[in-house]
Amino acid sequence: MELTPERLTAQLASEPLRPAYLIAGPETLRVLEAADAVRAQAKAEGIGEREVFDADGRDFDWNQLAQSVNAPSLFASRRMLEVRLPSAKPGKDGAEFISEFCTNPPSDVVLLITGEDWSRQHGGKWSEAIARVGHHAVAWALKPHEMPEWVERRLRARGLRADRDAVERLVERVEGNLLAAAQEIDKLALLSDGASIDLARMESYVADAARFDIFRLLDATLNGQPAQALRMLHGLRAEGEAVPALMGMLVMELQRAAALARVQAKGGNLAAEFKAQRVWDAKQAVYRRALQRHDAARWERFVVEAGRVDRIAKGRPRIGEEPADAWLALERLLLAIADARGGSMLSTRATG
Repeated sequence: MELTPERLTAQLASEPLRPAYLIAGPETLRVLEAADAVRAQAKAEGIGEREVFDADGRDFDWNQLAQSVNAPSLFASRRMLEVRLPSAKPGKDGAEFISEFCTNPPSDVVLLITGEDWSRQHGGKWSEAIARVGHHAVAWALKPHEMPEWVERRLRARGLRADRDAVERLVERVEGNLLAAAQEIDKLALLSDGASIDLARMESYVADAARFDIFRLLDATLNGQPAQALRMLHGLRAEGEAVPALMGMLVMELQRAAALARVQAKGGNLAAEFKAQRVWDAKQAVYRRALQRHDAARWERFVVEAGRVDRIAKGRPRIGEEPADAWLALERLLLAIADARGGSMLSTRATG
């Protein structure tokens, strides 16, 4: 049966660990926290040995996982094998291994598989096999009308009470960003004196996480949200930001994406490159969605275009380069990155 991550976490407290778990979906925070709950339960049951496998790319050898399952542990009576499968698609070999594991699961191994994506097309006999002997939890992105309930539930879990107006204000300020909401609620737990939080107290406690900052602008751009990116860019301009102040972070993110795209194009180990580029787990899903929209050549073009925008903003265009409005040029670049048709969007240069 398909569960929500929250329902899975609740069930872990009322039953011993099952042989296999699959936790996947686009809402990274919910995936990470559900997986943490499985790990915590494993620790509570005395499972001290944990092996982690990054099954990223076609070159992953599922035989090494099978060998690990069959090899007796030297240090513990029970072990956890964790497979990080960002695409949530194990391929033929992986599907066969998972199905065989679930047909006759060993008593001393718990298998945990996590993924950063999920759709109805991802499932198959392998995921059904996990659901039969264990649990399958899907972390769908929350819809706007689901956010208040999620916030209220998390507040209660932290021992906090808030009235409806206060909850709505927090939801409004975090704009659907679960990580921002979680951080604000953790801060409330430190600041609150145990009294119920009303609208006025929420206003005084919570920072405006919906502020138009460069980090959220870049996330919206890489996530493929052109309308949101455009609105944030206009907000930054209204707040008095200057284009040169934005370009350093943008160029760094584009260079990182270009490096990842080159590795992906060569069939290399993307998980290793994420580590080399110091991209933490919660941010990897953002980059993966971006890499699906554009190939390596286009990311290189975006880097070049960012350099052009920077020169325009600093008043140093190259010889023969037409004068242009820096804000409009930046807007075109961000929209190109956010849209799968990005290459054609850069074909017309803004002048002014």
